[in-house]
Amino acid sequence: MSVAFVPDWLRGKAEVNQETIQRLLEENDQLIRCIVEYQNKGRANECVQYQHVLHRNLIYLATIADANPTSASKAME
Repeated sequence: MSVAFVPDWLRGKAEVNQETIQRLLEENDQLIRCIVEYQNKGRANECVQYQHVLHRNLIYLATIADANPTSASKAME
């Protein structure tokens, strides 16, 4: 299960660190590979669930990035 699926009672309490972000990025890589594989096999309907998880992960990562504008500007330097 995706690390982005957090129960309501735990939301906002988890520490976001580099390890968490790296795990999400690696999970996204696997999700994209699965989606491509299913599409290549003509099984687009099966890849919808993976697309939903990928979308949720990307929104979560974008939210983290928006909440930390100083770290984004440091990465650009």
